[in-house]
Amino acid sequence: MTFNDFEYQRPEMQALQTRFAQYAKDFSAAKNFQDQRQAFNNINTLRQEFGSMLNICYIRHTINTKDAFYEQENEYFDKNNPLFKAINIEFYKLLLSSPYKKDLENEYGKQIFNIAEMSLKTFQPEILEYLQEENKLSSAYVKLKAGAKIDYKGQIYNLSALIPLENAKDRNTRKEAGATKWQFFEENTEKIGEIFDKQVKLRHKIAQKLGYDNFVSLGYARMLRSDYTAKQVAQFRKLVKDHIVPIATALFERQTKRLGLDTLHYYDEDFRFASGNPEPKGSAEWIIEHATTMYNELSAETGRFFRYMRERNLMDLVNKEGKATGGYCTFIRKYKSPYIFSNFNGTSDDIDVLTHEAGHAFQVYSSAEIPVNEYIWPTYEACEIHSMSMEFLAWPWMHLFFEEDTNKYKFAHLASAIKFIPYGVAIDEFQHYVYENPEITPHERNVAWRTIEKKYLPHRNYSSNSFLESGTFWQKQSHIFTTPFYYIDYCLAQICAFQFWSKDQQNHKAAWADYLKLCQVGGSKSFLELVALANLESPFETATFEKVIGGVKQWLDNVDDFTF
Repeated sequence: MTFNDFEYQRPEMQALQTRFAQYAKDFSAAKNFQDQRQAFNNINTLRQEFGSMLNICYIRHTINTKDAFYEQENEYFDKNNPLFKAINIEFYKLLLSSPYKKDLENEYGKQIFNIAEMSLKTFQPEILEYLQEENKLSSAYVKLKAGAKIDYKGQIYNLSALIPLENAKDRNTRKEAGATKWQFFEENTEKIGEIFDKQVKLRHKIAQKLGYDNFVSLGYARMLRSDYTAKQVAQFRKLVKDHIVPIATALFERQTKRLGLDTLHYYDEDFRFASGNPEPKGSAEWIIEHATTMYNELSAETGRFFRYMRERNLMDLVNKEGKATGGYCTFIRKYKSPYIFSNFNGTSDDIDVLTHEAGHAFQVYSSAEIPVNEYIWPTYEACEIHSMSMEFLAWPWMHLFFEEDTNKYKFAHLASAIKFIPYGVAIDEFQHYVYENPEITPHERNVAWRTIEKKYLPHRNYSSNSFLESGTFWQKQSHIFTTPFYYIDYCLAQICAFQFWSKDQQNHKAAWADYLKLCQVGGSKSFLELVALANLESPFETATFEKVIGGVKQWLDNVDDFTF
């Protein structure tokens, strides 16, 4: 059965609520653990059905945001997902009050109870309408970006299709393409600012309804961050400022010299070599054929996984009109199937996104048999270890895609990973500031972004673009709108992925064994427990941070990038 054959049927909320009420009654009335486990499994299956339909809808909607049927269904889920959240909350209450809690913990582990306790802090019935409005605002932002029609020299592009022009060898083309893209954002900046302003105020109101001072603590609870705090994240940002920002700045200086420029402007940042960026040497179909070879050779497990993905048509990879921007992986529990979504555009990003999302997909494929819904995925920062590490575990096969430009790609890839982290923590600090100061104006938010941006990205030059100089670059970052506080996760995971990169160079067999073990346990443990399970060191430890970054810097310093 392929994805096209996956049946979609709108889950009727009233029927679902009725069935849940019966199963909840069975759970509470259980005379022994065996009866309660059966009720637990019934509730789990019920929730799987709803989640599967939601994800099928989401995939088909984002593949074509112009599809009227799935746009309507997406609106249905925006409205009814909070009601489903209410069902989950009732389930968590049952778990935490169970007289067989110890037996349940022995059967399913303690993480489900951590998740239950955190989740109870994120919901009360009186916020249902607010959650529905929050979903509606997020969908409005996604649809706005997906609908971009950018006229460049008489040809119409969407945001994903414009990227190759932004990476063109000709500097004037890069400048013009960048200016045209940001003109779209400038034309929509009031609308984007209004969406976000409503989101901030709404999230603040939700937080106060739930007894929080502001949205920050609620945001962390929503992300199920059970073993680290905002204070530790602030300390992590300081480590980045002290140890990575100087390295990233030096890498941008090297890039400026490589390109023969006096000044690196914002539109030059993604153009890395005067000879041109490394690009895959074939079409999307050619990439998939070589990826099949790569995953067959990487391990028996990845070979089976990638054949499964291809045979069942579980990937939509190429950019097209009406398609949502970006890339993601999701999972359809009913069919035990991951799904990879991306927007191939002929750049090296095609390989990055494929290996990245394949890391997510392989993890969830590996943990698909875990009986607890909450354990299919770990928390986000742990998820990103799987994806970012897969990018590095795939390095021995990069010659299949880049041929004579393989070493150029590896240098660009590792350097880009370092250069990303300051941007990632800037996004995180910006979100903390915004939600700690919910009453500031859209203009004041822009000013705050530009101040934070200068702190972590001191090289960035917007002198040719007054719109970006005013502090609007953040408006392109979807995570800020759709999943607040989901961004530091990439930075924490990158420090872990660098450890896999280092281990794989020294002993591939041992590195792969640790990675496979990490994938197979899914989300049955918290972030730092998973880090320890994979024989990694905590990214919050200063000594770990310095050692890891020092190793990456040494590798980059030993490369003569002027030969590329």
